[in-house]
This record gives sequence, structure tokens and C-alpha cells, in this order.
Amino acid sequence: METWAGFCPGLHLSVGIWVMIAALTLQNAKAEITCASCPSPVQLHLETLQMGMRTDPTEEPSDLELKELGASGQNAGVDDDHETDISVEEVPMFPQHVSLDGVRTKGETPGQSGESHGGRVNAREPELGEDAALRRARRSGPEFAEFSESRWSGRTGVDAGAPDDRGSLFDGQKQGRSDFGRNRNDGRGNTRQDEPKIASSTFALTGDSAHNHAVVYWSGQNSSVILILTKLYDFHIGSVTESTLWRSTDYGSTYERMNDKVGSKIVLSYLYVCPTNKRKIMVLTDPEFESSVLISSDEGASYQKYRLTFYVLSLLFHPTEEDWALAYSHDQKLYSSMDFGRKWQLIHERVTPNRFYWSVLGLDKEPDLVHMEAHTPDGNVQYVTCRAQMCTEANRNYPFLEYIDISSLVVQDDYIFIQVPTSGRANYYVSYKRDSFIQIKLPKYSLPKDLHIVSTDEKQVFAAVQEWNQNDTYNLYLSDTRGIYFTLAMENVKTTKGIGGNQMLDLYEVAGVKGMLIANKRHDNQVKTYITYNKGRDWRLLQAPAADLDGNDIHCILPFCSLHLQLQTSENPYLSGTISTKNSAPGIIVAAGNIGAELSYNNVGMFVSSDAGNSWRQIFEEEHNVWFMDRGGALVAVKQPSVPTRHLWVSFDEGRQWTQHSFSSVPLFVDGVLVEAGAENQIMTFFGHFSHRSEWQLIKIDYKSIFSKKCTEEDYQTWHLHNQGEPCVMGQKQIYMKRRPGNYCMLGKDYSRILSAESCICRAHDFECDYGYERRGDGNCRPAFWFNPSTVSRSCSQGQNYFNSTGYRKVVLNNCTKGVKEMYTARKQQCPNRPPKGLLVTTKDGKLTANLGTNITFLVHLDEGDSLRTNIQLDFGDGTAVSYSNLSWTEEGIKHVYKSAGIFRVIALAENTLGFDTTTLFLHITCPVEHVQLLAPFVVIRNKEVNITAVVLPSHPRTVTYFWWLGNNTEPVITLDGSISHTFTNEGMHTITVQVAAANTILQDTKTIAVKEFFKSLLLSFSPNLDEFNPDIHEWRQDVGRVIKKALLQVSDFPEEQLLVAVFPGVPTAAELFLLPHKNQSEGKKKSEDELEQASDVIVSALNQNLVEFELKPGVRVIVYNTQLTLAPLVDSSPRHSSSAMLMLLSVVFLGLAVFLIYKFKRKIPWINIYAEVNQEKEQEMIGSVGQGDSTPKITLSEFPTSKELMEKELDARVKRGVGNACESTREIPNCTSV
Repeated sequence: METWAGFCPGLHLSVGIWVMIAALTLQNAKAEITCASCPSPVQLHLETLQMGMRTDPTEEPSDLELKELGASGQNAGVDDDHETDISVEEVPMFPQHVSLDGVRTKGETPGQSGESHGGRVNAREPELGEDAALRRARRSGPEFAEFSESRWSGRTGVDAGAPDDRGSLFDGQKQGRSDFGRNRNDGRGNTRQDEPKIASSTFALTGDSAHNHAVVYWSGQNSSVILILTKLYDFHIGSVTESTLWRSTDYGSTYERMNDKVGSKIVLSYLYVCPTNKRKIMVLTDPEFESSVLISSDEGASYQKYRLTFYVLSLLFHPTEEDWALAYSHDQKLYSSMDFGRKWQLIHERVTPNRFYWSVLGLDKEPDLVHMEAHTPDGNVQYVTCRAQMCTEANRNYPFLEYIDISSLVVQDDYIFIQVPTSGRANYYVSYKRDSFIQIKLPKYSLPKDLHIVSTDEKQVFAAVQEWNQNDTYNLYLSDTRGIYFTLAMENVKTTKGIGGNQMLDLYEVAGVKGMLIANKRHDNQVKTYITYNKGRDWRLLQAPAADLDGNDIHCILPFCSLHLQLQTSENPYLSGTISTKNSAPGIIVAAGNIGAELSYNNVGMFVSSDAGNSWRQIFEEEHNVWFMDRGGALVAVKQPSVPTRHLWVSFDEGRQWTQHSFSSVPLFVDGVLVEAGAENQIMTFFGHFSHRSEWQLIKIDYKSIFSKKCTEEDYQTWHLHNQGEPCVMGQKQIYMKRRPGNYCMLGKDYSRILSAESCICRAHDFECDYGYERRGDGNCRPAFWFNPSTVSRSCSQGQNYFNSTGYRKVVLNNCTKGVKEMYTARKQQCPNRPPKGLLVTTKDGKLTANLGTNITFLVHLDEGDSLRTNIQLDFGDGTAVSYSNLSWTEEGIKHVYKSAGIFRVIALAENTLGFDTTTLFLHITCPVEHVQLLAPFVVIRNKEVNITAVVLPSHPRTVTYFWWLGNNTEPVITLDGSISHTFTNEGMHTITVQVAAANTILQDTKTIAVKEFFKSLLLSFSPNLDEFNPDIHEWRQDVGRVIKKALLQVSDFPEEQLLVAVFPGVPTAAELFLLPHKNQSEGKKKSEDELEQASDVIVSALNQNLVEFELKPGVRVIVYNTQLTLAPLVDSSPRHSSSAMLMLLSVVFLGLAVFLIYKFKRKIPWINIYAEVNQEKEQEMIGSVGQGDSTPKITLSEFPTSKELMEKELDARVKRGVGNACESTREIPNCTSV
């Protein structure tokens, strides 16, 4: 979001003109001009929170970003009446976040008397001298808005697709001009008089007809120097290829080509002028040729050239120090210069575009302090401050300790705004006069999805909020002085789609009358215009004129019919837009609009009010550009530039009568007009073209001859400001002095002033509803359903006092006294002693999870209770707790570091003598998962329950979620335990997959197991030399298993597909041989069992004779031994083994390989191997299992190694293999279980 509000610069004239010409074409195009230094409509950008205005040549105009809370603009000492050029170029934008954005305010008409018309930033002038009501901080930009040479089509606009990268870009194409046709208003209507000639001179920029861009600067203020930079921008290569610098020393009568003085081969791109010393000028060269800056201290008469090591995208001059400037580069670096660009020093890298600000005079201690939004290496965004020439890491400060949303930092007037990233609702914070940040309080259920700062310059904040149920409208809110508590001023303010997709808020603050605003409100699918005189406390419709231009009566009865105004100020600073006001002409409003039931863009005419909107008159039947001339004492009008003209109209009686004057012998397509540059010379300058192929024509007009004399005291009268007869406006009776209508005298200086301002007695309309209250149908403020008016701040301690709201608060800057003031003012009361209530504990970042070892900050909030006499206890859930004697000790947060992973129950307790309150937070402390291993038996029996386990390294008790896909199931089974039981009902090969999710990590493992009715298995051992070559890794076990199977097939004719071998992990090396029945068992189960017994006997015989061997490597032969029969010679699903067989088996086990069996069965991992032939693609391990009948006895020998010893051995082995443990954990190896 970006703030665009401004006023035409006073005392100096700086003009920016951009031109896009498609040579020799006759296509429709708009000549488009924008001005950051002139007030413009409140604009709402479609991205992120921004306020202020920056001279970023590549920036889109008036972007309001709420992603964030962001606004571009310098409020610190930059003249609120001067704003820099607006660029519609493509800018490298960061993702926006929601933001607070400043908006263009619809205030003083651009290009009016006493203002500098360029895009420069000037020091703040006294408030009464400012020409816009909503003042904005400005960015110094490439000097001046830019004209485009083209035919004007309708209302002005900016070409959002223009490819340039500096200042305001307004490009159009030269085209064929239609013949000049007079408006039927010409020579009729309001007593148009004869046509006296006025003095004028024309100068053509010969030789620059091919140049499609121009930048103009007129210093004004007793200076006769005008600078013009014309350029040829090549859109194919995206750079400037030619340029010419012109200079005039006689107010534009003649110009001198300056290329020889700056370097004939140098291509210039942009012009910047120091806002505090207009004699100092910077001109940048085009970086495609060289990166340099040309510096002049004598208004462009001579230049010094200095090389740059970076490409300047935007400049920000200091509000008071003429030699101090900030420069933002194309690679997102911020530089500072303290000698007007001769030397530059890097301040910070990775700075967000348009989010850097100079210090604010009177608020920041150091004048060279810089506020900026910078990115950390890991992508987060921080609010950083440091001094311009001392910005090392050690000298940087972080006023807001948390991370903020991108493009959300706004430093403007007394306020600093930021937006904090949250997963749900947007949270905005404000710092008033550099105090600590406090969360902004909007009505509880406004739930903003977009928020823009409209104004901050009248000791309160105007904010436009798009709530959750709005799409093309915004609600207008006003804050208290600190910018914390906001109340509703108007609902459903209309927006208009503006340049480049920007949303223009239809809100206009009338210059010259404090507290007066005009807005277009949507209601029941109709848009109507409303006016307020007390900052939104009360609104009413506009009364339509009583008669039309021909004197015919207009029957328009409120509320069914009224006057509706278009509230878009021009993007072109040198065309007036649809509404114009001026500080030096209080009460006069000129606007385009229509009469009817709702706002319409058909049958639009021009209307004027001389009494601050109480009554209106029609002055033209078509849209005109109307400017205030002679310090606001006269009006000058020119038709919209869709056709050429050589006439202008002048009125000295506030639009009642108009006089036609010729300014050119040949009709001119007017691209822009400079009206009164601030000097005492009564000079206007028209910019345009006679035809689409002609050079730039600069027509200088001296209108002094149309005045009969200088004004004297007798030429002035008093004027009483009122609201439909009510003399008290904003708590005052104000009497102004202004020139009598119809007097043809020249003011020469600003004579409009308040003669007297008498305070009024306070009445109800001087008070608005306080925060938490809403105005009801009877006009009274009542508590909203969500607000508890009896709530007392927790900072209110016994023995202290607080102000209890009556539901009302005085309108900010209202000057009424006495009357109902005491009745409506908050009452001072003693703080009651009350029990704690509304206790809440959260983490500082609002998250319920954190990584192990991080420093977590807990925040404790208490809605009610005596914070100084309430004890706070916080139990972290890991055996540690803290206690504080009062809540004030916890304001900075309570920090804690967890040393183990898990889910911890954090309990907060608030207690005093009257009671207690408690709350609980469950916090997940996680650690990244590095390894998962699925443990399942290699062969299982059908319809027999089997245990499946996933082993996670590091171990994460209670913080890991397991997703199991078993067999052909399409939906996973989700558990918090690493083990699951399952029964397979069908024979065959089945796949098991497990996914483990912890924190932001997900790992997966997959196994394939065989499901059979019965099977036979043997335990195998090997000659000791195999252990010397056992690295104990999965791939080695797969390869060895394949070699063993090959060796067994040489001594047996058992089918290969029915023979499976699984090698166990660890040493001594052991394996298990599985003999599976054939798939087709139609011949009978008994026969299949006999076949397995026979095959087993053959293999056992071969093993006993040492006939099974393989070569591991040359010279190393390994013999395979039969360890013994397994616990189940033939495994079946039904118990049918005799007791004698069991005794025999048991004796064999004890006498044979008891040591190995105990080693195997004491392990806690059920299956640690996988047969390579069945699942060759799997890299994870699986333990093979020995099936046994239900009657199989269990064997335990206590003298063999314990599970703890085996567990430690396994962990040591994994560490050696590089399976790192990022978190402190202990792997527990499960016992082996048989099926």
C-alpha cells in the first residue's frame, strides 16, 4: 500500500513530463501525467500497508499495500505540499503481503498558484499555507511529472504498461487530430464577454521531434530558470538512446541547448532537484552507457561529473539538510551521501523498495537517522534504524523485536506503522511519537482484509479498511490522537479502478476548511455523494442547483434527487482533475458531476460552490480543466484536451461570469498547463503540439494584462463559514476575508485569511462515538454487542485513577468549549480492586510449535485485574516454572528453552487477594526427523495378527504423526504411536508403507512381506571370516543374501521363487532361510507340507556336510552352516504340534545354539532384514522373523547381553555409518516377536 497525497509544491515550480510517441501513427492514445507533489485521489493498491510517496521511477502510482502494513513516503520533514513524481514503470516488487498503505488524498488541485509543480520534496510550510488538506510525506523522485505528447482522450490516466523506470511516466502516441469544434458553451451561457488578447510567446524544441520523453523543471520564486530534458526512449532495448538538455533564463521565452556543457556523447536519463535549495540539481546518466551523476550548484549553468558504482532507482533528500540524500539501487541496496551525491556509502543490503525514511524533526534524536525495512538472510523482514554514515551491525537498532510483514513499515508524521505476520487475522501496530508499539484497535469484528492509511497530519489517523464482507468498497475509520483506537466515520465508501489496476477511494478532503470532506457512498446498489463538516460525525447529501445554465428551474428534491460529484483528481499534475479546491480560496469548490438519484458518468457538467458546499451553480455543460489563478482570486478554464484549442476562459466572480481569451493563433493540443509557479510574475505555460508531427510547443502566457489594478482593502469582503446556516463548524465561528466577486484586481499575494475564529459552546455534534460504541437510530452512542463498558484496563492499579468513557469523545481539533463538554467527556474515577479475569498465554510469534533448542518467548495477557497486585506463575510443563510478583515484569515476555522434544502443557496462573484465573497452552517442541525404518516380518501367516513398527531417528515421543498404508488400502491409518497391529486375510505379496511427519519434515519407508498359510524356515550361520568383511549396512546384506540363495540352489532343486534368504544386521553374521509352499496348493495341504519337509532335509544335509559355500572375494571363501531347526519346523495357522515334539525342539535349542537364539530374541527390533530378491529396490532394512505355533515355548537366558547393551551397540554402529542425531534422543530397540 502506498500513500499518495499531496499538494502542488509552493514557491517553486518543478515539472515532469513523460512522452511516448509512436511516430507517424494515428492511433488513439492518452497523454498521461501524474504528480506526486500534487494531491491526488486516495488510491488503494491491490497488493500491501503503505503510506507516503516515493520517487521511485519504476514504482506504480499510489500503491496501497496491506499485506502488509506498508506505505512509501517520507514524512520526516518533507514538505507536505510537495510530492515526487509517480512512476508507472515495472518495479521489482516483493510479495506483499497485507499492509497499511497511504493513499492519495483528494485535496488541492495540482498545478495551482503558489505551488511548485515538479515532483520534488520540499520542507514543510506553515499549515495555512499548504494547498492540500491531507498532507503526505513525499519521495524525491526523478524531477517532475512527465507530459506525453498525444491526443487526450477523455479523462487523464497513466499508462500502466509504460516501460520506463524513473519519475512519473505518462506516455502516449502522436495521432491524427480532429478538427477543432467549439463547445456550445463557447460564447453563450454565463455572459461570456469579448475576447481581449493576452501576451504570449511560443518556443519550439527544434530537433527533438523524435524524442518521446521530456522532463521540465521551473524553479520559480524569483528565478527565471527553466530546465527541460528530452529523451528518446527505445522500447525494444528498454533504455534511453538520445537526450537533449535545454535551459532558459527568461521564463521560457528562449532556450539554450546544454549538451556541450554536460558532454555531447553523454546520454542523460533523469533530473533531480534539491527540495531545500532549488539551485542544486542532480542529473543521472543512462546506466546502459555509463553510471554517473552530474551535479550543478548554479541552477544548471555548469556541471561536475562523478562516477557511480550502482544504478539509482530512487532518491530521498533530507527534509532540512540540502546535501544529504539516500539512494536506492537496482540490487536492493541503500546508500547515503552527505555531500550532494559526490560520495556514497553503503547503509544496508536487502532493503525493501520504498521502505526507507529520513528522521522526523523533533521526534528522532539524530538528524541523520534512517528508518528502513530490511530482509534477513533467511528471508524474514525486520524494522531497522541506524545513522546514515554509521550503520554497521553493531550500530543498528531494532525498535520492534519481532519480524514484520514485507512492505509494511510506514514512518509518517508522529506515527510509525507496521504489520506483524500472522497465520490468521492481520495485526497492525502503531508507535506514537516513538513510544513502544501498541496493537491498533479496530472494532472487534471488522476483520480487515485490507487496510490503508489515508492521512496522519491532523493529530489523528484516517484509515480506509476493507472488511471481510466487502469487495469494491471501504469503510472510513478515524483514530484517537495516539492512533490506537479507531471508530467508524463512514461505511461503504466507493472505489474506482484507476491507473494500472489501482483502486481509487472516492474520498476528498476540501482544502481551506478544516474538517470538511466529500465522499461517494454506495448504498442499495446506488452511489451518492455526501459531505461532512465535522470529520465524519455527520454526513448529508448535496443540494442540487436551483436552475441550469439557461436559467430553467431544476426540480430536484432531497433525498430522492441530489448533486453527485466525481472525486478523482488528475494523475496529470497539470490538468485539474474532476474536483479542485485551494487553501487560499476557502469555500470555493469546482467539480464535475451530475444531478439525479445517483452518481452517473453520463450528462456530466461542471459545478461550483462559493459557500463551502452549501449551494451549487452549474458553469459548463461539459468537463473542463479549471485552475485557481492569482492566488485563488480568479478561475481559469480550458476544455478537456481531446480536441485542440486556442482559447481559455477566466472568471473573477467565482464562476458566475466568464471571459474568453486567446493564447495562441493556432489551435493547440494541450498536454499540460503550469499555472503560477510561485513568482510575482503572473505567468502560465502551456505544453502541447500543433500536430502529431510537430516539436514540443512551449507557450508562455503573461496574464497580467487582464487585471485592471492591484487590489486594495476596499476590494475585499468578509465571508462567514457555515453548514446550512449553522455558523459553528468544528467548534468555531470562522470569518474569512476574500476578494469581492467581480473585482478585476490582482491580489499579488495571499490575502485570504481567517479574520476571526470564535469558539462555540459544545453541542452533541461536536462529539463522536468512542471506541467500542456505535451510534444508534436516536443519535446516541451505545456499547456494541461485543464491548463491555465496565472493563477497566489492567494497568489501572488500586489507589490510581482512570478515565471512564461516557461513550463519546470530542472530534479531534474541534475547538468548542463548555456546554455539554463536561457531560460527554470521560470521567475520572478511582481504579477498583478486582480479581484477575481473561488470562491468556501465547507465544510471541503466535505459533503452537517450536524447534528444540530455540528460545521461546511467552506473552501473558490479562483483560481485567490489578496488574501491580496480581501474582503471575507460569509452569512450562517440563519440570520448571517461574513466578512474578506483578504483571508488569512480564511485559517483555517470558523466555524459556526446552531441552527435549515433546508436547508440553504450559499453565499460567494469575492470582490476587480477590481471586485467580488460569489458562493452559499445549506447546509442541519438535526436532527434525532424519531417518525412518519400517520393521515388519518378512513372512507372516494368513489371518494371524502381526506387529509392524516404524523406528524414527532421532526419537520423538508424542511429536511424530504416523501414516500407515497397509496392503491395498487407499486411505492411511493415522496414529501417534510408532507401532500398529494388522491381520492379512489374503495370501500373496503385500506392500506396507509408512510416512512419518515431524515439524516440517516428512519421511517414508516401504516394505514388502509374503503372506502364506504355512512355511518352513532354517537359521543359518557362517564361518567367522565373513564377520571381518561385514560393514553392517543394508546393501551388503542384500548382496550376501543373494549369494547365499545362489549357493543353496546348487545343492537343491527347490524352486527359486519359493526360496527366500534374509541376512540379519549385526555380528556375528546370521541369516534366516524361508521355504515357502507353491502358489497352487490344489494338490493338498498335506502334500505341500511334505514337500517342504523333504526340501528342508536336503538343505540341512548339505549344510551339515559343509557343501554350501560361496566366494566373498578372491581367496576368501565362506561356509554356510545349519545353526539348527527353527522353533517351528513347519509353521501353520493351527496348533498341531505334540508335546514330545516341543520337548525335543527345546532340547535341541538349548544344546545347539542357545546363545544365538537368546541374542536374537533379546533384541527389541522384531525384524531387521529384508530378502533382496523380493524387494530389490528397497534401501531400508527389515528384520526377518521365524514363525512359530501358538504352543511354541519361549526361551529366556539372563546370562546373555541385556537389551540396553544391544541398544548402545546399535547406536554406536549407526553413528559410525553417518546417521547423525540432530537432537538428543535414545533409540530403544524393540524385542523380536514371532508370529
